[in-house]
Amino acid sequence: MGTLSRNKTVRPVAARRLGVLLGTLGLTAPLTLAISGPARAAAPACTTRTGPYQKEAEKFLGRPVDGRQSPADCKAIQDFQTSHRITPNIGFAGPVTWAAMQDEITRRDPNAAGKCPVNKGRIACVDLTRQISWIQDGRTVRFGPVPVRTGRAGYETRTGPKKIYWRAIDHWSTIYKVRMPYAQFFDGGQAFHAIDGSVWSPPGSHGCVNMRTGDARTYWSMLGNGDNVYIYGRKPGT
Repeated sequence: MGTLSRNKTVRPVAARRLGVLLGTLGLTAPLTLAISGPARAAAPACTTRTGPYQKEAEKFLGRPVDGRQSPADCKAIQDFQTSHRITPNIGFAGPVTWAAMQDEITRRDPNAAGKCPVNKGRIACVDLTRQISWIQDGRTVRFGPVPVRTGRAGYETRTGPKKIYWRAIDHWSTIYKVRMPYAQFFDGGQAFHAIDGSVWSPPGSHGCVNMRTGDARTYWSMLGNGDNVYIYGRKPGT
């Protein structure tokens, strides 16, 4: 009797434990599947519309350049948009997508148009139109491109070939009463130098090529008196 009684009391307990275990598995299994499932939502459907920058996008992406949207064109554009977090990423070659592609082109070869001389050895190039600068040796870009802030209307940064003629690592402007760290003068009072504020803040400098501190420090280490500078283009709004 004692054994039978113990069995009778154990069986309901075991059944309850099994029920709890199965219930626990039932609860956790869907969560495990959800966690191990796809992390990204499916890409939106591709558009059939031809964007205003279709040919440019096709050329950039190595697609046949015919100016007509195809499923393969759309997929290539959509992949680019997704990787650059452009929304909506539906494969439409619009102005935002083309601007991102232009930025990529600039970073690959800022002197693709050949406007900065390649026969001067080491030279610091400044493109006023795009507000960027870089250092190159012949056709090889050694540093940059980096963003710069050039002269505002009435104080335009002067264009043409220049040479660095004087440097001061911790210069103070007696005219404008501001610090000019890593100053490298190339034309009268105009120089490369770091600023404390943002290089993207309007309206611009008094003619100097303003730089972020890290970029100005690198220019200081890579350039010296007698090195060439070439400035071209025109800053928007001047």
